Formats: sequence, C-alpha cells, structure tokens
Amino acid sequence: MISEKNTLIGHIVESNGATFVAQLISDEAGFVPEVTVGEQNVRIGQIGSYLMVRQSGSYVLVIVEGMWQELDADGNLVRLVRTNPLGEITSKGGFSRGVVNFPTTGAELHLITAETLSLLFAKYSAANFKVGQLSSFEAVDVFMDPDAFFGRHAAILGQTGAGKSWTVTSFIQSTLKSMPNAHVIILDLHGEYGSKEWDPSTSPPFPADKVRCIKASDLEIPYWLLTYEELIELLIDDDDPNASVQIAFLRGTLLELKREANEYLEIGHITVDSPIYFSMDTLLERFKHANETTADFGKTKTALTGKFDQLLVKLQSRMNDTRYDFLLRPKKRTSSESLAGLLRDFVGLGEQNAKVTVLDLSSVPFDVHPTVTAQVGRLAFEFNFWNPQCREFPLFLVAEEAHSYIPRITATGHQGTRRSFERIAKAGRKYAVGLCVVSQRPAELSETVLAQCSTYVCLRISNPDDQEYVRSLVPDSARGILEALTSLAQGEAIGAGEGVPMPVRFRVTMPDPPPNAQDIEYGQMWSRGPEEIDVEHIVDCWRRQRR
Repeated sequence: MISEKNTLIGHIVESNGATFVAQLISDEAGFVPEVTVGEQNVRIGQIGSYLMVRQSGSYVLVIVEGMWQELDADGNLVRLVRTNPLGEITSKGGFSRGVVNFPTTGAELHLITAETLSLLFAKYSAANFKVGQLSSFEAVDVFMDPDAFFGRHAAILGQTGAGKSWTVTSFIQSTLKSMPNAHVIILDLHGEYGSKEWDPSTSPPFPADKVRCIKASDLEIPYWLLTYEELIELLIDDDDPNASVQIAFLRGTLLELKREANEYLEIGHITVDSPIYFSMDTLLERFKHANETTADFGKTKTALTGKFDQLLVKLQSRMNDTRYDFLLRPKKRTSSESLAGLLRDFVGLGEQNAKVTVLDLSSVPFDVHPTVTAQVGRLAFEFNFWNPQCREFPLFLVAEEAHSYIPRITATGHQGTRRSFERIAKAGRKYAVGLCVVSQRPAELSETVLAQCSTYVCLRISNPDDQEYVRSLVPDSARGILEALTSLAQGEAIGAGEGVPMPVRFRVTMPDPPPNAQDIEYGQMWSRGPEEIDVEHIVDCWRRQRR
C-alpha cells in the first residue's frame, strides 16, 4: 500500500500534459528544504528525485526536472518545482508507463517513500539483475529487465573517466551471478577485461572458470571467411581505374578456388560467400599469371595484361605485413574443417568452457581494427543465424570504443564494420544476438545502431553535441533528467528505456574486482617513479608489433 503520512509537500498549479508545476508549501518558519521520510532524510526538489501526484485516489509518478523561486502577487517568496510524469502507481504499488488520469490544478504533491520505490522496481527484481542503487535513496536497489537489456540492444555512453568500463564490468559480474549460463563476447580494444602479460599485477575482472581471454592473433579469423564484398575492400582500391576488371576477375577466381576445394566436401551449391578454405597464395598466383599473360609470343597484350598492378602491390604488401598474419597467414585455420573449432572458441564452447569470451585487441594496430571488428560482428550474427537452437543459445556482443569502428559517417575502411554491426542492430533480435555499444562519443557513433537500442545507460557527458544527440535518442519522459548529465559523479548513471521501469538516476554497483582501466597516478609517478626505462625493449616491441 502507498504511504502518505507526513509526505505532502505542495500542490499542482500548472498542468500541460507534458509537465506539472507545483508550488511547495512551507512551515511557519519558512521553506523546509529537507524532511525525514521513514529513516532517511530527503531533499525536497532534488533534480532526478521521484515524487507522487495524488488526486481522487489516483497516483502519478513524476520526476523532478527543475526548481526555482519567485514572488507571488502579494510579494511573498514562493518556491516552485517542475516535474515530468512517468506513469501511474496502483494502490498496491504497481507501476504502468503512461498517464491516463491527468491531475488538475490543486492536486497534492507528495514525497515518495523508499518502500514504495522498492515496490516499483520489484517488477524486475525476480531476475536478480541488479545494477546499482538509487542516487536519491541509497537503500533502494535498481534492477533491470534482462530480456530488454540484452535482447533489444543497449548503449553505455559517457566521456573518458566517467566509468564506462566500470559499468560494463559491474553489469557482467551481476549477469554471471544471476544468469550463470550467459554467453557474452567482449571486444576489448585496450586490454581492460583480461590480464596483461607485461603487467603481472593485473588479472581478469571475471571468475577464472567463467572467462577466456583470447588475443586476435590466437583466435585467427582467417581471410577465407571474408565475404566477397569484404575481400573487395581488403584488396581493391575504389580509385583504381581497373577496379571493375579486378572485381570481376576476383569473383570468377574465388568461385573456381572454392569449387575446387569443395570436391571432397560435397556441399552442393557454392557461392563466393561460402565459408570454404582456399589458398591465398594460389589466388595471388592467378592474379600474377593473368597480369603477365601476353599473346603472339609476348608481342601482344591481352585484355588483362597489366590490369592488376595496383592490386598485386597492395595484396603483396599486406601479406608481407606481420600485423595481418592472423588474417592472411593463419597457422591453425588452414582447412574448411577448422571453422567449427573457431566458432567453438568464439562463443565459449572450446576446451575451456567460458561464459565470457574476451577478445583482446590491444596488440592489434589501430588501422587493422576495422578488419577485425567487422569479422567479429559477422561471426556473432552468422553463428546464430544458422543455429537452429538460437533461441536457446542467445549471444550478447559488447563493442567497446564503438565509435572508432562503427562511425556515424561512412569512412574509408569502415564500410564492412558498419554493415556487420548495423545488421546485428536491425536483425539480431530475431536470431538471439544482442548488442551493447560502449562509446565516449555518441555523436560520432552510427545513428542506425544507436537508434535500435532500447536501453540507454548514460554516464557523465560534458560535450554539448554529445548531450544533444543523447537527448534526441531517449524517450521523451527521460529528457528532463538528462539535464544532469554534466553533474553526474564518477560511476553514477542515468538509465532510460525499456530495460528500466522508469528513467532512473543511480549509482552503479562497485565491480569486484575492477577492470584493468585504472587512471594513471601522475602525481605519484612523477614524485617517485622510475628514473630509467628499458628503451631497447620498447624498440623491440615496436618492431615486432608485440606488447
């Protein structure tokens, strides 16, 4: 039941459907800025706090957007508060989004008790996916709907140092506690979620028996898994005047090589996109042969003579670049049969059964990230697209620093990545592939991907462009609370969307152990740090492209 004892703080003086304005009451001594509700002191009018509007037995839950004071007609100082309606509360403490019975002027404005708020969040408490505590009521736990958060895509947004890695770690730790058969894949660009070989003090923030950390070089996502379009992006320059000839020749040669390899597989229908092994060296030789072939004993050029010069230079340079070895010179994935092992490792079904697979890309050069991330996104989708048990084996892909490889504006080298992740965003829900994008620059992130997210977890954001972009994405009822984006403390967030019963400002549960993303202690290091560094070792790592 809803408690109203000693909770009346004002009356509605203006109602326009979108907001309610209430005048706060004062005691004989003047305005009361803080009152005691139960065992907790509550600040009246605190931005982001919840209140109730009561009239004729109906209750509307509202959230405070702003507070100010002014003089009335008699010259008396009055204090007013602007609120945004979130939904209706039943007499037993249930909650439903939307408002049917809009209050009129004179309706009572009440404080809300911790007990009532706990009942509102109880709707999602059964799954025990706890993410934190209310900022205004620390005794009230915040639960999210796991079906909405994981199955309908989510975004964790915030500037550097706001606590994004902290939040991701906390959420996954809570997931493993409440949902022990989870299947989470993390694209870890900075080595924050696994141990760092060069730093023995670090360790994975997840239980050792539930996580597997794999480097891109060890996983080996080979070239023969690339689609025809992805191979075109890898090998052929759009500005090459012979690009159309190269594309046509590539298609025909791929089909030939895959059909030759299929002679013992006996699959049946083969396409240029079929995941069948072929030799990259053979492909290179066929391009070279066509490029050098002449007629009349070398006197006459053919239609293909010299047409592949630029392509051959590009392909040869990539094959000689050790950074591309995991892609172009695989050591383990050298047959079509090896695909099953790759997929097992990828989704955590390998020799070490893992609920969380951390793909450590920290040693992969930045210019190679688009190629790797595109394949990761496509593998996640393809696995469950072809999995007849996909509804029983849902996957969740966490894309850290997503703005760097899923840009809002199509950039050279990112087309494949955008396609992979936008495909998940638009169709992943049908095949049990969920996506969480983590970004410090939401305004630079693909609009298609963000628009498909149903739950937003927003940490501190100071950039005006990013703030405005976030406001345009979230539901109308949450836009007022987003005014507090710049004032959020580290590890404090605003949750909005289908994953939470209502827009909520909360403190993220402290992860234990934390991720390997601690701030550098400049003060201490510059006071007592080392005077000598092994520069030769740095040079060696640089040359070998190994950290």
